[in-house]
Amino acid sequence: MRKISKIGVLTSGGDAPGMNPCIRAVVRTALYNGLEVVGIRQGYKGLIDNDMMEMKHRSVSNILNLGGTILKTARCLPFKTDEGMEIAYQNAKARGIDGLVVIGGDGTFTGALRFSRKYPDIAVMGVPGTIDNDLCGSTYTLGFDTATNTVIEAIDKIRDTADAHDRLFFIEVMGRDSGAIALRAGISCGAEAILLPERTTAIDDLIKNLKDGHMNKKSSSIVIVAEGDKNGVWDVAKAVQKEVKNYDIKVTILGHLQRGGAPSSFDRILGSRLGFAAVNALIAGESQKMVGLQANQILMTDLEQALNHHEFKLEPDLLQMMDILSI
Repeated sequence: MRKISKIGVLTSGGDAPGMNPCIRAVVRTALYNGLEVVGIRQGYKGLIDNDMMEMKHRSVSNILNLGGTILKTARCLPFKTDEGMEIAYQNAKARGIDGLVVIGGDGTFTGALRFSRKYPDIAVMGVPGTIDNDLCGSTYTLGFDTATNTVIEAIDKIRDTADAHDRLFFIEVMGRDSGAIALRAGISCGAEAILLPERTTAIDDLIKNLKDGHMNKKSSSIVIVAEGDKNGVWDVAKAVQKEVKNYDIKVTILGHLQRGGAPSSFDRILGSRLGFAAVNALIAGESQKMVGLQANQILMTDLEQALNHHEFKLEPDLLQMMDILSI
């Protein structure tokens, strides 16, 4: 079994609430076990630029409530090249890093898996940190709960003005190719329709439902459109505008406000559990794995398996509820 003495930790890709609690757990768990910890700034870019710092207990004080990531994050094209990866490896070895905790989404894991296969003497453990909730092997990813709550709060406020003015709002929410945020937010807010990339919605059916709703005395309507929906929020709104004359139609794109803000209690605890588990897995000799939440237990999944989006599915009961409860 390989012996780990120094762990590097980085956050990569899009930031997500809960990353800071995870960093905190990684640092303090490693120190508790007699390991050294190096914080790597701006993700893989920090490995290539040698932008790293030693981390102690006080390095992660008072960060549980902070959104974003104290280590910063960036996308790094040079890390995709053999030359860039070689520089990152040499810098890591010069620092004495023999274990790496990477916190991020599928782009982060793709880079981590390639790096670990090329340089297997550095063990790699992934932590799912993305608001998209689109990685296999974890029921919830870091940041998803906070982002969904942020969306719900925003839609509740939009509903107030929609009702006051008899308006129809089309609201685009994040999630890239996943409709997880849109689905949960839509059910939570009583949306009249939810458009998802995982499911085709005919525009004619949407128009009919909105017309029926107005005939049934609905004073406002909310349609949530996941950003990965093939039609796009603007095209859907324009198509509906031509046919539904009773409503004043507005489009709101919530954008990056969904990524920010203090992490929820759920994400603080999840980040702490995942960071704790990631360090313990490295100490136990594991590599090329992701720690994730399954049935309220922290379990490991091969990184390659975690990246298999064909196995990621939205819950069938929620999809059925979406149709029934919006009537």
